[in-house]
Amino acid sequence: MELISLEDMKKCLEDIGCHQDQIRDFMQYIENKETQKMYQFLRKQRCYLLQNLHQEQKRIDYIDYLIYILKKEDHQT
Repeated sequence: MELISLEDMKKCLEDIGCHQDQIRDFMQYIENKETQKMYQFLRKQRCYLLQNLHQEQKRIDYIDYLIYILKKEDHQT
């Protein structure tokens, strides 16, 4: 890797929530120049994070709905 050091790559992988075994696998892909496996890994991690984001957004929507209901009831009393 020329654009990013291996140390910085490990830090990025940690920051996106990868476990040590995932980081080890990814570093092996780098060592073996397995670019397609790197892309596949990163796409999978991205999908995982996006799914979690949607789940959290749904929870926020529920909170907003409950706040709306409480305010509506508060104004009626």
